[in-house]
Amino acid sequence: MKAIQVIGYHEKLQLTEVAEPEPTRPYDVIVRIGGAGVCRTDLHILEGQWAEKSGVTLPYTIGHENAGWVHAVGSAVTNVTEGDKVIVHPLITCGLCRACRSGDDVHCAQSQFPGIDTAGGYAEYLKTSARSVVKIDETLEPADVAALADAGLTAYHAAAKAARRLRPGDRCVVIGAGGLGHIGIQVLKALTAAELVVVDRNPDAVDLAVTIGADHGVIADGTQIDQVLDRTDGEGAETVIDFVGEGGATKDGLAMLRRAGDYHVVGYGENIDVPTIDVISTEINLIGNLVGSYTDLCELMVLAAQGRVKLHTARYPLEEFQTALDDLDAGRIRGRAILVP
Repeated sequence: MKAIQVIGYHEKLQLTEVAEPEPTRPYDVIVRIGGAGVCRTDLHILEGQWAEKSGVTLPYTIGHENAGWVHAVGSAVTNVTEGDKVIVHPLITCGLCRACRSGDDVHCAQSQFPGIDTAGGYAEYLKTSARSVVKIDETLEPADVAALADAGLTAYHAAAKAARRLRPGDRCVVIGAGGLGHIGIQVLKALTAAELVVVDRNPDAVDLAVTIGADHGVIADGTQIDQVLDRTDGEGAETVIDFVGEGGATKDGLAMLRRAGDYHVVGYGENIDVPTIDVISTEINLIGNLVGSYTDLCELMVLAAQGRVKLHTARYPLEEFQTALDDLDAGRIRGRAILVP
């Protein structure tokens, strides 16, 4: 089958032919890929940022946002059958460790992460497990929802966590209305009555944010902190969700936060520099957000089926992977890029 592989860090990906995966264990599921999301993490992988953390052996197939159709199953699989339309949770988990047994499968002690530390979905077929596949509504198509498997799931996880503390009348600042942010905005509108202020340096992204539910759009032109403070009575927002995490976004986010506020870190790339005395004196909370759980993905698929979360996509044939990556890196994509075999 065709697959796009990392052959070396700081090198371009390569299209190659590899063996088609087959079920070898009772709970294996082979998915015929209908869409694979192109994520900024893929760029970070090529930059070598994940090399030590993942410990993956090169070459390997990249791609961690996947959806498609069940192609084959192991002997013990009962939750899906061949032909079912599914989205794939990005982790393969054991189901036996303490984290899995308490429903916190994101922190599984034995997890594998296709596209990060094992073969992913920039290919025609993907090997995963019965614990990782979620059947999707017949009204949804794999290429339309593929990026919800990670970008959407990560955004949902952060937005749902923030929504538990947001009350009607609160203000929530969303930094970044791109691939993750535009999903997070929709989730927040579905889960909370808080007032949403979206900040992005791209005017088109700000316009998109307002179209999909943001109450206010702020262009990051150097005056964004003052604009947010003006809209929050000079106090800052109760919650800031930072989907960027680099390029000065963390400094801006903290400056936009009110006393005792929650600063959710989702995007990454730079360090957070805040004096500990400021953390103590204002009692702000710095909250990390990884990808969401299997249950989070099930809930997100409900919102997608209801039409309350829609993914804005740009589709590329699998063979045009380099164009998709270049467009992402240059900021030419509104929403998410999707590779379609």
